[in-house]
Amino acid sequence: MSWWYKQLVRPALFEMDSEAAHNLALENLARVSHAPVLCEAMAEMFSAPPLPVKCFGLDFPNPVGLAAGMDKRGVAMPAWAALGFGFSEAGGVTWHEQPGNPQPRMFRGIPDEALVNRMGFNNGGAPALAARLSEWKQSGRWPNHPVGINLGKSKITPNEQAAEDYANSFRTLLRQLQDKSALDQILLALQQINSELAQQTGFEKKPVLVKVAPDLTFDALDEMLELVGPRQLAGIVATNTTIARPETKEPKLKAIYAEMGGLSGRPLRQRSTDVIRHLYKQTQGKLPLIGVGGIFTAEDAWEKICAGASLVQIYTGMVYEGPGIAKAIVKGLKTKVEENGMKSISDAVGTKA
Repeated sequence: MSWWYKQLVRPALFEMDSEAAHNLALENLARVSHAPVLCEAMAEMFSAPPLPVKCFGLDFPNPVGLAAGMDKRGVAMPAWAALGFGFSEAGGVTWHEQPGNPQPRMFRGIPDEALVNRMGFNNGGAPALAARLSEWKQSGRWPNHPVGINLGKSKITPNEQAAEDYANSFRTLLRQLQDKSALDQILLALQQINSELAQQTGFEKKPVLVKVAPDLTFDALDEMLELVGPRQLAGIVATNTTIARPETKEPKLKAIYAEMGGLSGRPLRQRSTDVIRHLYKQTQGKLPLIGVGGIFTAEDAWEKICAGASLVQIYTGMVYEGPGIAKAIVKGLKTKVEENGMKSISDAVGTKA
């Protein structure tokens, strides 16, 4: 399937503006998500073999997840499970609906298999996302894997009110999704709500993770780790996009890299792995990590896992590799587990940290 995607589908999509191609793909996946027969047919083609992981008290069918940003409004949630992902992350979402930055705001660095984006958290707002996710639950179409939600601050909210902004989103989304399953101020506000709603509903507290930037120094990462215990962080997502740019002499690529925004894709692979390895060593492997950045193949995912990631996520890799990427990576990881005489993928976590 990867060959067909790269030879036939991707060239057509890459003739389009990057954001327009993304929206077209998402619209089609949303249609499939509302049609059980189509969703089942897609699962027949793309479902991944079992490679279970237990993390955050949750059961993951496999360790390969969909990163935030691909489905900001939660319009295609059933499709992600059908495409073989072991978990998915809706959003990023802010409390207030916002259009994001002016277009164009997403650019392909094709020779380096990279993306540059300055989307600006375009989304329909937390209340709208909560309503849509609630509809998926009520319709019986909820994916059979864990679902995370990525929260961001509304652009119109002053920094001094950031904690309240995050808390409003968190409260609204948890109330709709009563599923069993300054940063210090924000985390304090979120965990207070987390505890209150857990007491009210009888469900367990939801795991709260922080996503870190690859541009942070190791000293800055260590300072952030000081909040893990006091604020009961369940884990860390490493990493977000980077403001750094790789060296290139190719004129078109230089123009892409001159655009403002965060860089994702292959150029981010090594730095994100280095951050994962550092965090794993500093926490002595006791804090679960989700590895993100430059994952295109099973080898890339294996590198992240051996550096200390319990789970991994994909975004840019799917743009370049196509809809079969999760299945291909899980199959490759399963083979590596067997070749190394391991009982589970968790046995590989941190083995090369």
